[in-house]
Amino acid sequence: MSVHPHAGKPVRPEDRINIGQLVSDYFLQKPDVAITAQRVSFGTSGHRGSAAKLSFNETHIVAICQAVAEYRASQAINGPLFLGKDTHALSEPAFASAIAVLIANNVNVVIQHDALSDSQPNSGFTPTPVISRLIISHNKKVASQADGVSTDGLIADGLIITPSHNPPSDGGIKYNPPHGGPAEGDITKQIEQRANELIKAGLVDVKQVAYTQALQSALLSKQDFIEHYVSQLEQVIDMQAIAKSGVTIGVDPLGGSGIAYWPVIAKRYGINIEIVNPVVDASFAFMPLDKDGKIRMDCSSPYAMAGLIAMKDDFDISVGNDPDFDRHGIVTKSGGLMNPNHYLAVAINYLMTHRDWPQSCKIGKTLVSSSLIDRVAKKINRPLSEVPVGFKWFVDGLRDSSYAFGGEESAGAAFIARDGSTWTTDKDGFIMALLAAEILAVTGKDPHQHYLELVAELGEPCYGRVEAVASLAQKKVLTALSSSDVTVDTLAGEKISQILAHAPGNHAAIGGIKVTTDNGWFAARPSGTEEIYKIYAESFIDEQHLQTIISEAQDIVSAAFKAAGL
Repeated sequence: MSVHPHAGKPVRPEDRINIGQLVSDYFLQKPDVAITAQRVSFGTSGHRGSAAKLSFNETHIVAICQAVAEYRASQAINGPLFLGKDTHALSEPAFASAIAVLIANNVNVVIQHDALSDSQPNSGFTPTPVISRLIISHNKKVASQADGVSTDGLIADGLIITPSHNPPSDGGIKYNPPHGGPAEGDITKQIEQRANELIKAGLVDVKQVAYTQALQSALLSKQDFIEHYVSQLEQVIDMQAIAKSGVTIGVDPLGGSGIAYWPVIAKRYGINIEIVNPVVDASFAFMPLDKDGKIRMDCSSPYAMAGLIAMKDDFDISVGNDPDFDRHGIVTKSGGLMNPNHYLAVAINYLMTHRDWPQSCKIGKTLVSSSLIDRVAKKINRPLSEVPVGFKWFVDGLRDSSYAFGGEESAGAAFIARDGSTWTTDKDGFIMALLAAEILAVTGKDPHQHYLELVAELGEPCYGRVEAVASLAQKKVLTALSSSDVTVDTLAGEKISQILAHAPGNHAAIGGIKVTTDNGWFAARPSGTEEIYKIYAESFIDEQHLQTIISEAQDIVSAAFKAAGL
């Protein structure tokens, strides 16, 4: 895809969304679940859509929340449900809709409240990793009944209302069950199916009270989520080392839900943090346009992060996050914005050599993440586990600490606490950002400098991703591909060494194929939410070799479509 002429430039008047119209559409437009695009559909990160396209409306949210309430009851999940929201325009009305349904179903709902809540506009928002940490902390106390805490043995779960880094017109909602991480496929399928049944039946079985009544309910309580999360950060990051070093950190929250957390982190730990962009605006009109000319809060995009990149020399480390703070962007003086794969490799190498974790702890990576991680794992003699796309595949390993680290090529990752216990089971953009400062504070070298040292020893990768339109029938063909469907034995001039339809780390189907050689690979898989398929590829030779891999990968996929008569 070519770069839009306005990529990286300020938002123009014609790029801004009409928030009033969007919110009106949320309440007034009614989806038709007979139309696939208007159904509740959970991808790897929950249900996402836009009110204007009838894919994220009040109807969807009340049906999803009713389905979640019923799922909780079926699983005897009777404790609190921690409810969070990000700063997208549709998150606020969806938050209200969710509370009204959950309270009507006798769910104990806990929402954010802190000392700023009554006086500051940038409070009340809750990042995804905070919800995960709340669930884990609560359920750990339930299991141990430690510290004299009275919990009545009731386990907790959570909902986060966010479409992540998606454009301002989008909304989203995702469910985190009692393990604290993204819900597994069997859970989301159950919620998705029930929600669509409820919509088809006209929502007659949805329980709902008036929002004003819900706000007065004894079932709704407030907790200082900021204090809970920030006070525990030293369990996972060496905050003292950062403070003692005097490392300066520039933070661009990209108008996201963690904006009120950074000043508290700075004050509590005595760290030099400056928020370079304090604006919260549901239109996100302060954002530079992304590669395709759209407003997108993608902290791994050099176009969306243009503002912070321009300030790189003002700070020792600069960091950005997406609206729900489950992703991270790292900017260094020495190299600018780091490629997410590059930072994952550096973070893994540092953590595994600077934490006293058991040698058996695994490094988790998705199969479309860089093979540089494989080479790092081999270098430091640590076990590697390669899983399909989706952070849900890391949940069990992070929960029992058999995984020390889990990371995705899309700039999402988490790792265990310094003592080897569970920190979060969802992606945590805060700790990945702070880890960059810790690396500099402890080693005297920033993450980009560490990356240069790694590739000098292990080889430098060239990584790419392309997308193409695909019909539902073509997506089904791609999902069902196996090694027997690949009829060639070489890729870009090298002998094919492996063809995978299942991930080696857990033997789960990858929903496509991955083909590898000694110096390169590609993976092809359909999108779970869009009518496209994606090809990820990498070469350890050069850019030309990478483009050859991509071209031949496209030929392999096209041949499979042709063989199926498509």
